[in-house]
Amino acid sequence: MVRVILPYHLQTLAQVPKEVQLTVEGPISIASVLTALEGAYPVLKGTIRDHETLKRRSFLRFFAAGEDISLEPTDQPLPVAVALGREPLMVVGAIAGG
Repeated sequence: MVRVILPYHLQTLAQVPKEVQLTVEGPISIASVLTALEGAYPVLKGTIRDHETLKRRSFLRFFAAGEDISLEPTDQPLPVAVALGREPLMVVGAIAGG
């Protein structure tokens, strides 16, 4: 099981707790985790990544094993600790302002 921590606004939208656990098919990557997340919670489709391009939405970041992996290729394997469920993949809402 892969663990995913969601920001509050997505927790509220999907009516889920802060952390969800998912069964992910194939290699464990950002793309495969998001596909499993959107499959389990269809209301989240299009909120984390664009419907057509599947690119990460602005103002959302991904963290795994203490590293910002937002700009990494989404098909790159996630760290072993995340793949084994020892650490979560974190989806973090960024804040903008001046």
